[in-house]
Amino acid sequence: MNRYKSLQQFLNPHFEDEVYQLAAITGDASFRRYFRLNRGQDSYIVMDSDPAKLDNTPYIELNKVFSEHGFKLPKILHADEKQGFFLLSDLGNTHLADMLDDKERINHYKHLIKLSAQWAKMPPVEHMKDFDRAFLELELSIFLEWLVEGFLELEVTAAERTLWQTSCELLIENILAQPSVTVHRDFHSRNIMHSEQQWAIIDYQDAVQGPVCYDLVSLLRDCYFKLPHDELEYLLEHAFAEFEQQGLLSNISFATFKQWFDLTGIQRHLKAAGIFCRLNLRDGKLGYMDNVLPTLRYISDVAQDHSSLVELGKWISSKIIPATLVALNKVPTK
Repeated sequence: MNRYKSLQQFLNPHFEDEVYQLAAITGDASFRRYFRLNRGQDSYIVMDSDPAKLDNTPYIELNKVFSEHGFKLPKILHADEKQGFFLLSDLGNTHLADMLDDKERINHYKHLIKLSAQWAKMPPVEHMKDFDRAFLELELSIFLEWLVEGFLELEVTAAERTLWQTSCELLIENILAQPSVTVHRDFHSRNIMHSEQQWAIIDYQDAVQGPVCYDLVSLLRDCYFKLPHDELEYLLEHAFAEFEQQGLLSNISFATFKQWFDLTGIQRHLKAAGIFCRLNLRDGKLGYMDNVLPTLRYISDVAQDHSSLVELGKWISSKIIPATLVALNKVPTK
């Protein structure tokens, strides 16, 4: 029996003989598949998360923990953990990404900065890994493996490898120097929803204990939307004040906070650019390739503002971006 038929068998007892419609909706960057189930005026989300490919325990357990602490998440209404089928509440169709032309954009971000600070203060629980050195080294390796050597098919010279290793060490030390908090790890415009006049969070199952600036980077230096520079600067100062007020920072200057933010952003964007290429090469998901160049430009631009990373920025701008422009022209259209 194929998974779709098994999924229908999972759903049928919950709806008895009632007629319902099941329509596929856009999935995420993982192996999960999503459907919207409509029954009369009611709608639900159905998640197919094959346990042969994904560990569903963090999704279930962290859902309980974050919900108990007052965060709005999809409710797990029914689950077949053995098969990896879930019936979830439907949070609607409105993501932060759909509200970025809104005249209230700055206020939206202010609310979300406060929400991210509240999330950060969550006590650590089981299923949250530590964002430690080994984890960081693994994430950074994705850039070389999947973008530089995989997608671009470039040979990294000895000098470039030395530059890379030196830069990675700086980025790792920057992250390890920060206070460790609860981090969503993908707190961006496609994972934040507006539902029933509340902000709701999805894709929370990879939450870790990590650097205080990480979710702020995901939000304000979003791979899918670039804030105007003046808005970014204003919101970063607002976040600094909010984080201080929430007790997440102590005796830290804004200059140090800004450096933490910038370098954490470079680490995140190196990983993200590599993952976009991996999704293409390994998983056949072409839809993320449009985000590779903006992400590389983030890295290049921010690196130029930090003397210790200027050479990394030059390598990205003079070699990696031009090669990416050429390679993207060969990618089939979606």
